[in-house]
Amino acid sequence: MASSSPAKDILLTQTVKPKVSISNTSPSHYINPQKTHTHSTTFITSIMASCNGLSVFLLTLITTTSCILVSSSSAQTVPALFMFGDSLVDVGNNNHLPLSLLKADFPHNGVDYPGRKSTGRFSNGRNAADFIADKLGIPTSPPYLSLTSATNKSNAFLGGVSFASGGGGILDTTNKGKCLSLNKQIEYHTVVYSNLVQLMGSAGAQQYLSRSLFAVVIGSNDILGYFGSQNKVTTPQQFVNSLVLTLQDQMKTIYNLGGRKFAFVGVGPIGCSPAKRNENSAGECEEDINSVCTMYNEAVKSLLSSMKTDLPDMSYSFFDTYVADLEYIQNPSKYGFAEVKAACCGLGHLNAKIACTPISTYCPNRKDHLFWDFYHPTETVSRMLSDTAFDGSPPSVDPINIRQLVGL
Repeated sequence: MASSSPAKDILLTQTVKPKVSISNTSPSHYINPQKTHTHSTTFITSIMASCNGLSVFLLTLITTTSCILVSSSSAQTVPALFMFGDSLVDVGNNNHLPLSLLKADFPHNGVDYPGRKSTGRFSNGRNAADFIADKLGIPTSPPYLSLTSATNKSNAFLGGVSFASGGGGILDTTNKGKCLSLNKQIEYHTVVYSNLVQLMGSAGAQQYLSRSLFAVVIGSNDILGYFGSQNKVTTPQQFVNSLVLTLQDQMKTIYNLGGRKFAFVGVGPIGCSPAKRNENSAGECEEDINSVCTMYNEAVKSLLSSMKTDLPDMSYSFFDTYVADLEYIQNPSKYGFAEVKAACCGLGHLNAKIACTPISTYCPNRKDHLFWDFYHPTETVSRMLSDTAFDGSPPSVDPINIRQLVGL
């Protein structure tokens, strides 16, 4: 699925593998409660041999302390989620871009979000960023632009940050001036990285970031931009090759800024979105667009595999959204969908002539629709896709799923 409606080799730093504890500056789950409990028990056993009364007191005291430590350690193994991408995972960055029209901070967006609140998510409710965070056991990473006024930015960044922006692309020219490009998102991550180093020290920050998850959901808007151009100077294959070459530099930059575990989400069958179906009288998928989508996904998988070879301490999971979405489209009833062509919210043919706005109509049952608006999935689909990305198996994921990735 497309990421948003359009109006439409850096030098690699040596991997730091610190052996020191950063428990002084990081959350309490860095403490090893099992080790603490073992030592506590040994200590108490020796005391009990000489003084039963005192040992009972110490046993009670230290067991209580140990329980507290165990409770703290039950926190997630992934300390933070850093999200890069487009409107599929934008949780409000574009709300802070005064000149951008690529926004979703108005009804009927958010009709199923808690409090029926329009948050800037291009969805009737929550999106994939929320569901991935849920599965990691951490809060949704806040939009970076909402944190820039925070008094203590370093602490604000500790739980992770979302740089994702509706309309964003790999190329700076994609929806230029209306969103945060991937390069701009990485520039902001440089600020976050510097703050974390200041807070934790270089070794501590690297250890913290190496355990965090870096999710990248990008590419749809670049493909839409290519097909929206009237003067194409490259073939589709040349375009994809150039696009992924740019992406390679960007991914290596994120690596240099601490990223070690990457969850990359490929593009869906954009040609089957209501917006593209609406462009032909038969309402069928635009297969020329879809062919570029599959081309791009294969190129990204090849890139990630190559990076893993060059950077042994990097790990990744690639989720092929195209495969999953196509399964829903071809077998809708199997997954509980009654409508996979038209948007739930919008106006005109397939509800795709005009975007989802306060004057649009929207369907009473969002759960049986694949698309919320003319490009974006419903909350139900975002949840299903996130479930597959997290726990799925090939060919939807390659080479491992996100659960396996974070367990490494």
